[in-house]
Amino acid sequence: MIYFGLLALAVGLGLPIAVIGAGIGQGIAVNGAMQGMARQPEAAGTIQTAMIIGLAFIESLVIYALVMFFMLRGSLPTVDQAIRAAGAATGTGG
Repeated sequence: MIYFGLLALAVGLGLPIAVIGAGIGQGIAVNGAMQGMARQPEAAGTIQTAMIIGLAFIESLVIYALVMFFMLRGSLPTVDQAIRAAGAATGTGG
């Protein structure tokens, strides 16, 4: 029973935490790129290319988290199954 509770917690919190982390990371990456382009305008093309590649890697981690979300969500029991399992665990018969 505790397994399903922890699985639901992981499914419910895993994706939002990944998205928040990626959003912060993308903001920091773009901030650094903009500052670099402002300091050295002649290197703007190189900096922009590196920034776009970095943003693609960050976004790929979020997509991976989304895939894991859908895979784990399929492992969760339905509400009826969870109620029956809780009833059986407490001895009330659900």
